[in-house]
Amino acid sequence: TGENPQFDWRNRQSAWWKLALTAPDQLRQRVAFALSQILVISDVALGDDSRAEPIANYYDILGNGAFGNFRTLLENVTRSPLMGEYLSSLRNAKADPVTGTTPDENYAREVMQLFTIGLNQLQPDGTLKLDPSGVPIPTYDQKTITEVAKVFTGWAFASDTSNANNFRGAGANYLAPMVLFPTFHENGAKTLFNGIQIPANQGGAKDLKDTLD
Repeated sequence: TGENPQFDWRNRQSAWWKLALTAPDQLRQRVAFALSQILVISDVALGDDSRAEPIANYYDILGNGAFGNFRTLLENVTRSPLMGEYLSSLRNAKADPVTGTTPDENYAREVMQLFTIGLNQLQPDGTLKLDPSGVPIPTYDQKTITEVAKVFTGWAFASDTSNANNFRGAGANYLAPMVLFPTFHENGAKTLFNGIQIPANQGGAKDLKDTLD
């Protein structure tokens, strides 16, 4: 209490239980909880004592999007700095031939496998599509992951994007959506799932929009 209250995981969990059990918008609470099982972050991995307010804020994204458009929710989750930290898209930079680094593939893999299209192509009724040999048809492969990873480069904590040093140097802001630092975005052409082409040099924001679309 006081001017500088300190929140921890106990406060967050207490508030969650109160809302989950007694809030008048029970359908919203149930949908938000279901979404939290799909668009997953981990309070344990992210440090539940020091991130109580940011984790509560992330859950608010799910609650606010419970009755909205999934595409909008997906972008809000993608730009969440907590999701960025959990699945390594925060401060994910384009390839550097000098150091030999390449874009982190973690979020690219999970956004396809867990959040959207899944591992295998499906029929409209949810059953597996099979090739002529009766084998499930993958929706993507490792090459696709490598290409999609390029899309999620250049995003970091919200700050003055005119200063490239802020890509790695800006202070942590877990409550505002991540912003694009164009210097660190891979601007080359990209080939996504189903052969979808992302043109070169259209900028990181358009790359993100086209991929999520």
